[in-house]
Order: sequence, then structure tokens, then C-alpha cells
Amino acid sequence: MKTIIAKFLVVVICFGVLGNAANAQTKKKRSVKKRTTAKKTTNAQTKANINPTDTAMVIAPTPPPPLVDSLPMQTVKKSLRNDAAIERNLVKDRTPLPYENLREDDAIYRQKLWLEIDTREKINLPFRYSANEDNGNQRFISILFKAIQDGPDNGGVTAFSAVDDRFTTPMTVAEVAKVVSGGTVEVPITDSLGNVTSYKTVTAEVNLDSFYKFRIKEEVIFDKESSRLFFRILGIAPLKRVITSAGVDLGETELFWVYYPDMRPIFAKYEVYNGKNYGARMSWEELFESRMFHGRIIKSTLDNPYDQYLNQETGLKQSPMLQLLQGEKIKNKIFNYEQNLWSY
Repeated sequence: MKTIIAKFLVVVICFGVLGNAANAQTKKKRSVKKRTTAKKTTNAQTKANINPTDTAMVIAPTPPPPLVDSLPMQTVKKSLRNDAAIERNLVKDRTPLPYENLREDDAIYRQKLWLEIDTREKINLPFRYSANEDNGNQRFISILFKAIQDGPDNGGVTAFSAVDDRFTTPMTVAEVAKVVSGGTVEVPITDSLGNVTSYKTVTAEVNLDSFYKFRIKEEVIFDKESSRLFFRILGIAPLKRVITSAGVDLGETELFWVYYPDMRPIFAKYEVYNGKNYGARMSWEELFESRMFHGRIIKSTLDNPYDQYLNQETGLKQSPMLQLLQGEKIKNKIFNYEQNLWSY
């Protein structure tokens, strides 16, 4: 009996040992599977992170500063009522008279002149008339700006670059605005302690009264058929004095050229200020054709083989008075040519 009980206990102990061993092996297999899965996940994440298509950063290019395509003109509102005691429709419908045809065979004498108009002179003060009317500001420079702003498609004109005075390079409105304002300026922005934190790009403010000089290019022709001199204006250019940020004066330079025959229909619709009689006002086209302005000659084709301005000629560079006298001498030569053809 004791022998049987002892054998039974031995058998129970053996089964217990075998069961524990089996459970231990099962746990090892499960832990191994979990570790392999974790490794695969880690590898997958690592591969995803090093994928060049996922990690590449697209850097957007810095956009260029916006172009300023508007000229510095005053915004003038139109009157909602008739701002006059009479109906004024003649100015709106006015058109210039066509030029008299000049044949090349009849033009026996031709000279080109370059004049400079200083609007600070008393006879040229109408160029600075700054009143506002229904057709805009009445400054002469404002009339030019408005014609350029409208463009040839809307009844305006095309501006030409000042690289030459032969109207070879047309300019866009944005290019004209950049030349007029001098471009953009970087203005530093500081904090409360005076430290520069950033920079702001701004456009310099333009004062319309700073344009007080203009240049005119014209041609003088003696027509033998009518036996008289004809003055035909070809172009107009405003001047501006350029001073650098360091205070260096670079002198006066032409901003752009406007072809005068294109401007004639526009000038016919603007009246010139008349301080003596407000009712008897001529148009700008009549002022130029009647020579009701004063300009000094700064260049001509008369006795000028090197195509120089008077301030570039030897003996005249350092003397503005001699330049003025030389311009008057050229004017008298042209006048005397016509007078000497007559016999009394």
C-alpha cells in the first residue's frame, strides 16, 4: 500500500514539472513575437522618416515688391452741380486745328532748338496754376501725368524714356512712376530701445510743385512758299533735380519725353490761367502755338558739329551768363535769316 502511494506521488510531481516547463516555453515564444513586432514597427517608422519625399521642405521664393503703377496725382471729385454761371461745353468739344502742310522741297531752312522753361518766371506762372476743376488739377505737370496714366487706349499718350530725345523707347506707367518718385526706400523700424528690428519698403512722397522746369524740343522751318518761319514743337520733358542720400547734387535731369503732336488734342481741353480776365482764357494748345511762354535756348543744331549743350561747350561751361547770351545770339541769327530775305 505504501509503495502504491509513493509511486502515485512521484507521477504527480513529474506531471507538475512538465506543465511548468511547457508554460515557460509558451511565455518565451510570446515575448519573442512581441519584440520582433516592435522591431518591425521601429524599422518602419525609421524608413518613413528618412524618406526624402516626406522630409523635403519646399521654400517659397520671396515675392518681388509690388509695382507702383499710379502716378502722383491729386484725386479731384467732379462737381455734382454746375460750378459756373454759364454752360461751358466749348472746352469739352474743343479740338486743335490741323497743321499746315509743309513740303520738303519748300523747307529751305531748318534748325532744331532745345529750350528750357523756368516756371518761376512771371510769364510762365500759368504752368504752376494749382486749382482743381472737373477735369482734374490744373498744374501743367498734373496734365502730363493724367495723360500718361490714361494711356493711348483711353485717350492718353505714351511716355518715352529720357535715354534720348528721339522717342525711341516707350515706358510703362510703372516705369514712369518709378522715375518720378525715385524708386523705393528701405526705412528702418526700431523698438522702444532704439534697436533696429526690421526694415520697411516705402515709396518716397512726391511734391508736384518740385517740377518747375520743363524742356521743349522744336524745329524752326522757313517755308519758301509762304515766306515765313514755322515753329513746330516736337516734345516736352519735365526736369527734376536729383540729390543723393549723401547730399550730393547730381544736377537736373529729364524724367521722360512726351510727343507734343500726341498731346495737342489733350492740351486743347485744358484752359490756361488768366489773371486779368477769367472769361478770356486760351487753351494750352493755343498757348504753345502762339508762343506765349519764355524759354532760353540750351542747345541747337546751328554751328554745333559736336552736338553739345551750351553748358558743355568750351568757354561756356563755367559761365551761365555767357550761356544765356549765346542762346540769345542763336535766336537772333534765326530771326535775321528771315529778315534778310526781304528787301526794303
